[in-house]
Amino acid sequence: MPSAFRTLALVGLAACVPLAVAQEKKPQVIDQKRVDDSIARGLEYLRKTQNADGSWASQGGMYPTTMTGMAGLALLMEGSTCREGKYAEQISKAVDWYLKRSQPNGLLGTPQNPTEGSRYTYGHGYGMLFLACVYGEEEDPATRKKLETLLKKAVDFSCKAVTKHGGWGYVSAAEGGGFDEGSTTVTQLQALRAARNAGIPVPKETIDNAIKYLKMCTTPRGGLIYNYSPGGAQAGSECPGITAAATASACSTGMYKDKYFGMWVKYCKDSVYRNFGTNGHDEYSNLYFGQTMYMLGDDRYQSLIDPESKDAGMKWSDYKKMAFNNFLRMQSADGGWQPSGQWGVGPIFATATALILMQQEKEQVPFFQR
Repeated sequence: MPSAFRTLALVGLAACVPLAVAQEKKPQVIDQKRVDDSIARGLEYLRKTQNADGSWASQGGMYPTTMTGMAGLALLMEGSTCREGKYAEQISKAVDWYLKRSQPNGLLGTPQNPTEGSRYTYGHGYGMLFLACVYGEEEDPATRKKLETLLKKAVDFSCKAVTKHGGWGYVSAAEGGGFDEGSTTVTQLQALRAARNAGIPVPKETIDNAIKYLKMCTTPRGGLIYNYSPGGAQAGSECPGITAAATASACSTGMYKDKYFGMWVKYCKDSVYRNFGTNGHDEYSNLYFGQTMYMLGDDRYQSLIDPESKDAGMKWSDYKKMAFNNFLRMQSADGGWQPSGQWGVGPIFATATALILMQQEKEQVPFFQR
């Protein structure tokens, strides 16, 4: 079997690497000026690495649909839009790239690209999330109409691609023989919720069934397994990264008081929070868990997740210090970030992840606001 870190098609398996519980790291003081400078350098890295056609890609032209969505989100969180701001030109070019390459059936991106043809739901999800966030803030009538048409078709494609269990696989259910798994399901769920928040019609049943799917994949220990098993989710097969992604999906769907949200967050307390920077696929885990930590803030873990605890358990301010100081240490001289460990998705994904997390407090994109 090839390395689980080689492709986006195996990101779900990569998120299942067993983790030993590390000693909780003591957060250090954070230098906000250094963080601001780091963000500025990272944004410039994305500006310089955008392709002439408006896309971004990993090394060798891989995964352009995913990378364009991720980079576009990072620029939106700076505060720019298609029409205003420092990165308006780059965002507008990215939107045009999607408009020109959407397929007649609603699929976003370029399935003819050999790195996406057998795993196109990742790019479809990240692209739809980006475009939904653009649409929600777009005021130009002509652009809004184009985006509305595109997003309605994209939503329709996702709803038709779902499996009988309520999840998604690397390709549509029809093409993939009904296979589904957690990491692709999360990309669709977040994107559909963002589209719905922006005013695009999304069947409630599709979102509800996707949440049920994640719950069916949950073990008694609170972690999610890689994909649905008719025999039930067995303890010992949990995937920390997919569980972290489920927590962010829960936040975007308002599941704060659902017992499963509490189970997932508690599982991540040991598998992600206390293992920060040690598991070799931190970009994926913390892209999602960082969203959850920001939504919980400094007091909601105790009030929502573990009211019987004597301390707050996990705080955004502590997580922020761990994450941001790690980003400061790991930033390259060119302003970007390289992926951790052997995970070969490339610097655009790693850079966008760092910038998304470090810019949440700007609250420029409604979908990522508390």
